[in-house]
Amino acid sequence: MEEMRSIHSVMPYSGASSAMGNSHDHATRSELGRRIARLCNAEFLEAGRNGFGGAAATGAGLFWIPNDVLTREEAAELGISRADQLFGGVVPRPFVGTKIVSHGLLADNAAAPPGWAHGLAARLADAVLRGFSVFSAADARAAGRLLLAHGPIRLKDVKGTAGKGQTVVATGAELDRAIADIPPPDLAGHGLVIEQNLEDVVTYSVGTVSLFGQTIAYWGTQRLTLDNHGEVAYGGSQLHCVRGGFAALKRQLLAPELAEAVDKAARYDRALFDAYPGLFASRRNYDVALGRDGQGRQRIGVLEQSWRAGGASGAEMLAFEAFAAQPDRAAITCATVEVYGDVDAAPPEAALYYSGVDPVVGPLSKYAVEL
Repeated sequence: MEEMRSIHSVMPYSGASSAMGNSHDHATRSELGRRIARLCNAEFLEAGRNGFGGAAATGAGLFWIPNDVLTREEAAELGISRADQLFGGVVPRPFVGTKIVSHGLLADNAAAPPGWAHGLAARLADAVLRGFSVFSAADARAAGRLLLAHGPIRLKDVKGTAGKGQTVVATGAELDRAIADIPPPDLAGHGLVIEQNLEDVVTYSVGTVSLFGQTIAYWGTQRLTLDNHGEVAYGGSQLHCVRGGFAALKRQLLAPELAEAVDKAARYDRALFDAYPGLFASRRNYDVALGRDGQGRQRIGVLEQSWRAGGASGAEMLAFEAFAAQPDRAAITCATVEVYGDVDAAPPEAALYYSGVDPVVGPLSKYAVEL
């Protein structure tokens, strides 16, 4: 494969948002880089404090693993102009990489950042849950009250990850208090997602990853666990992977709810990439929720996108390794697992991504395994 032959070095990159990761995140991304380097017979370069390896380098032959989506300007500095140069994605404007793009505005003349794709909401309407994206307290209060007529709602910090930064409210008074707690500059600068709340939720992971001319697609489910502080945290993902993209995934014999989740993820993906020229990504992962709304009706909708290395990436990599070792293999089921409180939880056959005591989260094991 020409793409594989042209890569001589793989390295992680921590940009402006490097503070978002704990040491286990950085270690996990490094292990992912080592495995990608082995897959394409390239050298792995550990990132330095400035985000580069031993020496600053850009241009052809480098394959990057950023800690977050890159802006167009960050990508240009690294010499990235195509999806096959990184494990992740590049956005034309910073807000495009957040969950704020999942919903439309309260009104056409509502506050929004420059470059907002006003026509996108119509294309996403039946692929997402009922909700709004807002950039002012007045719009937040108005949008929230419209949605409260149908049941409890969820306020979501657009920069939050792993379910953090979210608040469920059921009354106008609770809504007003929650909005009052948001600093106006944060609301105006980053926005707020207000969305119908679901109960009895199952969260599917649906996505595609392309590496060196090969593509896999998958559906899976996420598992929650308790962290070392007794709080709910991400505990891993189980993925069912096939060769090919969304079309290959749709050809699988899927249960009706799962087939709907896959279809909505594919339509969300297509709509976003059509709406924002200059957006490109090698990893295109989508969280899709299945649950009951305030009236007890079943709802399925895309929650958000992830165009960067994520919690399921160890399983994605395991699929690429298996398909490379067994060219005739068509599918694989694998999982990532995160175990708090135990640094030796990984079984011998697992691909170990982290084992140690993180300074922030404490004892933790992270691994991927074929099921």
